[in-house]
Parts: sequence; structure tokens; C-alpha cells
Amino acid sequence: MLFQHLQQQTVELGFEFYGPVLFMVLLILLAVPVWAALGIGSVVMLVATGALPISLLGESLFDGIDHFALIAVPLFILTGDVLVRTGLSNKLLDVADATTGGFRAGLGTSTVLGCGFFACISGSDAAGAAAVGRMTIHKLVEKGYPRPYACALVASGACTGILIPPSIAYIIIGLILGISASTLFLAAAIPGVMIMLSIMITNIVMNRIHKFEGEKAGFSFARWRRTVWDGKYALLVPIIILGGIYSGIFTPTEAAAVAVTTTIVIGMLQGTLKLEDFPKMLVSSAKVNGVILPIIAMSLPLAQTLAALQVPQGVVFAVTSLTENPALIILLMIAILIAAGCVMETTPNIVILAPILLPLAQNIGMNEIQFCIMMVTSLGVGFITPPLGLNLFVISGITGESVLRIASRVGPYVIGMLVVVLIVAYIPVVSTIFLPS
Repeated sequence: MLFQHLQQQTVELGFEFYGPVLFMVLLILLAVPVWAALGIGSVVMLVATGALPISLLGESLFDGIDHFALIAVPLFILTGDVLVRTGLSNKLLDVADATTGGFRAGLGTSTVLGCGFFACISGSDAAGAAAVGRMTIHKLVEKGYPRPYACALVASGACTGILIPPSIAYIIIGLILGISASTLFLAAAIPGVMIMLSIMITNIVMNRIHKFEGEKAGFSFARWRRTVWDGKYALLVPIIILGGIYSGIFTPTEAAAVAVTTTIVIGMLQGTLKLEDFPKMLVSSAKVNGVILPIIAMSLPLAQTLAALQVPQGVVFAVTSLTENPALIILLMIAILIAAGCVMETTPNIVILAPILLPLAQNIGMNEIQFCIMMVTSLGVGFITPPLGLNLFVISGITGESVLRIASRVGPYVIGMLVVVLIVAYIPVVSTIFLPS
């Protein structure tokens, strides 16, 4: 683990530290790519503070991403892309609709369940928002949902992309803190499902108040059985991924490789995937992966510099000087994480904040696994929290709906997700019940 011994001391940090930090923030506000802002800021901070030799920068960049676990990231992204191109994602949504669509508020509930199915495969919330949004928002509007509300519902449901295993976020935080991704997937199972249920329940309550959907015909077992049989190959993919990881047959990386192979074989055999589809599919996945990995690479030298300057110890010292109440410190960490999730992507938030906040969490007796689940869940709330909630912009981009109009409808979902965040933060057993003693 990155920080095992906490020293109750800190070093004096002057403008040579705060100057580069403000410079990085300014670059991000000026829409400079995050990886470039982090890289430039890291170099400036290294030169200004002399915390580490600048010659170590190149080695750190390459060593930081030279990990077997990170191979899972592009593979899960590619799996999600293949799923959409082969039409298997439609089958998953059909199964979700057959499962819950027959009840009141059923289409909204099945949309969220579809987001959960997609999360079990792609590990990415943005991919889930784009894929599910294109297929469901017009249907929700036809059923009586106001368009901004339908967009807010899909944006919220897509948050499960980083919260339900397998999740790219858990792979990254496991890499940064030296924790097995398989262990984090196991710990995240209940909290991830709880987030999905909170979004479903919120939609049901909103339906009761506003009557978006009328009465439904009820659940039909015959229809459900036919739909499940028709979508058996689509359901096979999440079963392989989760079953292989939780049973110990596969590592997350191996499970991702098997999932990619399985979806490609299914698509080829069914004739929904052709050889000419591969170049576009690979380029599309490479573009997404090309956003994530440079951020990881550039964030690691910054994290190492912060460690050398004893910033994590300084944060612990500063916070505990204000209050030693564990409940208040947990609330402070949650507020920091949600605020960070509003303005920056998950990957740099994890790489930068995880090593800083983990010692603070351990100082109040929080288990490192519980901390990881709390952190990722809190960051997930930021995806639908204005001003820069990523999912809001993704849904706005595919529908043309104003971000402000969508943001005006996400309030109930933010509250519902916050309830789950607090449960995870204050009740350790929720995230540790499946872990070996």
C-alpha cells in the first residue's frame, strides 16, 4: 500500500507549491486537456520544489502505466463498443424491459436496469449514457416523460457505469493504492446495486407525484422467458465477466479479454459484425482509451511529488486540527470528493486524491476497502452534479437538450445517491460483508 505509516507532522509549503497548483487549475479552466494540464503542472512543481529529480519524470510516466491490470481498461471499453455494434445491447434492454416494464413506472425502471446491465460489461459511465440514451430517451418521451426529465433519468442511471463491477474506476484506484481489483469488485457489488435501486426508487416516487406513466398490464412470465431466451447470448457476456471474476477463475484483465472474444465471436456468428466493422470499432475504442491512459500517466508523477512533499500527512494534520470527530471528517471527505467529481473526470481525481485522503480515512479507523468504495461512489454523484457533471454533457450532446434543463431535473437523483453514499461511509459492513475475514 502506498501510505502505511502516518506521521503527525508536515512541512511548510509556500508559493513554490501553491503556484503550480493554481497554474494547473487555471489550465483546466481554460479547457487545456486534463492530461496536458497535469503534466505541465507536475513539471513546474518538480522544478519549483525540488522534491524529486526531474530526471525521474520519464521513468515515472512509463512505469506508471506499465501494469498488467491496466490492460483491462481498453478491453472493457472495446467490449462495450462491440456490444453496441452487434446489437447485443438492444437485447439487454429488451430483457430489462421484460423484467420491470410491465409495472407502473416500468419503462423508467427498465431503463435504469438496462444501464446496470451495460455497466456490468463496459465499466464506463459515459459509454453507458451514450449507448442507453440513444435507445431509450425517445421511448421515455413517448410514454409521457418530459424530455429534460428523461435525459436526467438516463444520465443518473448511467452513473452505475463506474459503480457496478467491473468498473474502470476500481481498476485504477486498486492500482494506485496497491489493492486487488478483484477484491474491490467484490466489495462494490452491494453498494453498486444500492445506487441502481436508489435511482429506480427515485423514479418511482417521481412517477407517483407527476404521473409520467400510467397503469401497466403487469409482469408476463411468458414474455420474460421469450425475451431472456432471445437475449441469451447478450446475457452470457456479463455472466462470463462477473462469474469468472467472483469465482476466482479469471482476473479482471483475463475476464475482459474473454468478454471481448466472446462478443466478437457472437457478432461474427450472428452476422451482426463484419470484418469491415473492425477498423471503426478499434478506432472508436482507442479514442476513449487515449483519454484515460495519458491522464493516469501524467497524474502519477504529480501524486509522487505530493507524497514527497508530505502533503497527505499535512492534510491529516490540518483536518484533525479542526476536528477529531470521525463523523464530521467523513462528511468533509464526501464533500471534497463530490465537489471534485463535479469539475474533473474520475481518473485524475482518483490518482491525485486517493493517496491524499486515504491516510485521513485510516486515521479515523476506516478500512481501506471501505474508503475506496466510498470514494468511487462519491465521485459517481459528481457525474450528474452541475456545473460540469460529465453525464449531463454526454446526454446533452446526443439529444440536443440544454445542459441546464437536464441539470434542473437531476436534484432528486442526487439526493437518492447521496443517501447511499452516507450508508456506505458510515456502515462498513455494506462494503466488507463479502470480504474474507
